[in-house]
Amino acid sequence: MKKTDVVIIGAGPAGLTAALYASRAGAQVIIVESGAPGGKLNLTAEIENYTGIKKIMGPQLAYDMYEHGLSFGATFEMAEVTGVTVEGDKKIVHLGDDTIEAKAVIIATGTKERKMNIPGEAEMTGRGVSYCAVCDGPFYRGKEVAVIGGGNSAIEEATYLSTIVDKVHVVMRRDVFRADKIISDKALAADNIVFHYKKKPAEVLYEDNKVVGLKVTDSDTNEPSVIPVSGIFPFVGADPITGFVKDLGILDERGYVLTDENMETSVKGIYAVGDVRQKHLRQVITAAGDGAIAGQHVADSLI
Repeated sequence: MKKTDVVIIGAGPAGLTAALYASRAGAQVIIVESGAPGGKLNLTAEIENYTGIKKIMGPQLAYDMYEHGLSFGATFEMAEVTGVTVEGDKKIVHLGDDTIEAKAVIIATGTKERKMNIPGEAEMTGRGVSYCAVCDGPFYRGKEVAVIGGGNSAIEEATYLSTIVDKVHVVMRRDVFRADKIISDKALAADNIVFHYKKKPAEVLYEDNKVVGLKVTDSDTNEPSVIPVSGIFPFVGADPITGFVKDLGILDERGYVLTDENMETSVKGIYAVGDVRQKHLRQVITAAGDGAIAGQHVADSLI
């Protein structure tokens, strides 16, 4: 069993900033992450609302944050956390057959994309259904694709895809945007984005293991219709990744972690930062702010 001051679970903007602040203040920090450092930054084409940086590609900011987060001695381990238990003042982080004992734990696992839960989605995931426009958009150059959703993520990704593919069909359940006006205005200005208002995805249509269309139904009349596309990109919301701490009594009814202003939960020494925390605004800059607060508070509490 390894021992450390702080284990940070997740290496997105919140976790990496927490690592930076805690290690800079003198704490021994281990970051545990099962995927690529940077979290959803790696799936984001462009960031233009991070103060001080007018425009930067998501993967570049992810790399910069990773390097900076480890620059004061924090270490990185690639592993999946299966649980966290509390033994007095000790926090035990379980990594399959291995464990790490820590004085404090910071949960920074973020969220995972919500599925549409319609016929054909599971069968075609990775074969025409994708949850990452940056990753898979180039496969559809010269083709038509559908983007599902009307929020910021959906409309941003539709705008990004419009620079690659022939045509983007945006399918929205309502006839109004949930996206910010500055984001929706960009999409509305694109001449190859078509909006399908008040339509709900009903089925992914495929032949010979290739997506050939999206069946939708009218939100009012339930009348079906088909949009011929080669790729489908759902952005219909996200759910917190908190199953591994469901028994600690720190989650709300939707699975988000409840914290105080210091990012600490009702279990002393366990913190949560970023998108995984119950909050209103989930952005890179707010995640970094959460991480700074938690990282500094943890380090101060160890003195």
